[in-house]
Formats: sequence, C-alpha cells, structure tokens
Amino acid sequence: MRVIIQTVLAVFLAVFSFVGCSDSPVKSIEKPRDLNRLIAQFPDSVALLLERGNLEFDRYGYDEAMRDAAKAFRIDSNNLESRMLFAEVLNNRETRTFQDVITAQHNYKTIVKAQPKNIRALIGLAATYSYQQDFEKTFQYVNEALRINPKYRNAYVLKGTTYRQIGNMDLAKSSYQTAIQQDPSFFEAYFFLGQIYQSENNPLCIEYFTTALELKPAYHEIKYQLAFSKQLHNQLDGAVALYKEMAADTIDFYINRGLFHQGYIKQFELNDIDSAVFYYRSALKTEPRHVESWHNLGLCYKEQGNKTKALQSFAKALQYNPEFNLSREEAESLR
Repeated sequence: MRVIIQTVLAVFLAVFSFVGCSDSPVKSIEKPRDLNRLIAQFPDSVALLLERGNLEFDRYGYDEAMRDAAKAFRIDSNNLESRMLFAEVLNNRETRTFQDVITAQHNYKTIVKAQPKNIRALIGLAATYSYQQDFEKTFQYVNEALRINPKYRNAYVLKGTTYRQIGNMDLAKSSYQTAIQQDPSFFEAYFFLGQIYQSENNPLCIEYFTTALELKPAYHEIKYQLAFSKQLHNQLDGAVALYKEMAADTIDFYINRGLFHQGYIKQFELNDIDSAVFYYRSALKTEPRHVESWHNLGLCYKEQGNKTKALQSFAKALQYNPEFNLSREEAESLR
C-alpha cells in the first residue's frame, strides 16, 4: 500500500490570504528608504508605521505588519488607515482566531460606516462573513463592492473562494477567470485555478500552476504544486527537475518533500528500489518525523527482503502517528 502526499492550501486560508494585498492605502515610494532608521528616530510617527506595516503586509509578513499596525492603532485609533491595516492583518494571518476575525469585522464595519464606498473594507468585511460561513452576507458585501467598482479584482477572488467553500466549482472557476481578466498578472488566481483543476485530476492544472510560477518564481508552494501535478500526469522528467530544485532549497519542509517525491518516483514509477531508499533516508534526515517517508521506506525494505528493517521503519511511522493504519497493516502482514 503506497503512500503519496501533497500539500494543498486550506480553503479557509485561501479565503483570506490574498484579500486586500496590493491595495494598501499607504503606497510605497519608488526609491526605497531606511524605514527602520526613520522609525527609530520618530517611533510614534503613524505615517511611518503605516508605510512599513503595509510594505510587510504586501509581502505577507503578517507578524511584522502586526507589530506596526497595532502600535499605529494604539497611537491613533481614529485614523482609518491604522484601523484598516490592523483589521487586514488580523483577518489574513494564518494564526488568526475566531476572536481575531470578530475584531477585524468590527473594525471593517467602523470604516464602512465612515466611508461607505471603501471597497477594500467592504471586501474585508465580506471575508469575515465567509470565514463565519455566513455566505448570504458574504455575497451581499461583495456585490456591494462590485456595484461601486465592477472591475475590482479582489471581489472576484473572494467570490471564487466562497463558491469553492459551498462546492460550486464552475462558478469558482468563472470568478477566478474574471479576476485574471481584471489583472492578468495576479498570480493567486492562477494558483487557485490550478488547485481546482488538480483536485479534478484535470491536466489543465499544469498550465495554471506554470503561469503562477512564472509570475511568482520565489513562491515555494506553487513550485511544489506544479511538480506534483506533473507527477500525477506522467510528466516525470519535469516533476523530477522541480523536486531537485526543492531539495536544494533552504526550507526544510520543501527539502523533505522534494526528496520524498523523488524517492516515490524511483520506487513506484521506475522500480529503482535502491535509489528510492537513498531518497527516503535523505528526506528523513531533514524531517525525521515524516511518517510517509518511513512507511514507503518500509515498503522498500520489504521488497528487498529485509524484514527487520521493514518492521523497524513501519514501527517508526506508527511511533510518530499511531493512527497510520497502512503501516500497522504492513507490519502485521510481516509478523
């Protein structure tokens, strides 16, 4: 019983991860300046805190953005730009809690009350309702934003993600395509379309992930999804080339996955068991608790007739995940 893994961004994460980015009310200037030095000189400057916070927010540095957003908000809670950044960070960071979303929702409502045509706040507010699975209100605020600006890209992104949550993939695809029409360089929409087509086992996912990676070559998750899609659709040379790039990376998660998938291809596609063992063991040096590597390593040892090492590998998989029944069944079959 083979094990293959992949990583797909959670739907709830997709709802928020890109809403509001590139729409910061404080625009970055063409010539970079030393904001850290300036803020050290003027630590209570709301304008400087917002400028740095929005720069961090735009590159998904939510922890750093929160530092500046919270301070700017404490200094001047009546400043709507401070309130906006604070709400956006709360609403987008991966570690957000239900209470964070409630707080963000309250702040978005305050902004909308003062600025009824603030479409960024309307979409942020809609996203909080999407998180709460109140889809009627989600679409209410999305459509309100689109009445103000029918070409507002992020409205279509949130529409697409909400349709994914309720299972209407045709409308999700249509919404993401519309987002691309508004902004052909918006890599996230290509990424989301790639995810949908990948889940449908449609080779179109390769096309969308490829475009997303061309637009955002430094985004590790896109490279992983593209490699995995190529593996699924028997473009093994292309998949291996990307997995090799991942294995030479600096992030342990992607190093591990790059090595694991090379082992998988060697084992199950090329029947090169010795090479598969090498890759699985290399993957485990990076992440010793990776259950799937232990399991497939056990299968390799079983194939080689090394019952002792096979049992040890299955035992390791079960040590790190006692509910991993595939290893339990394999171990029982050897005893």
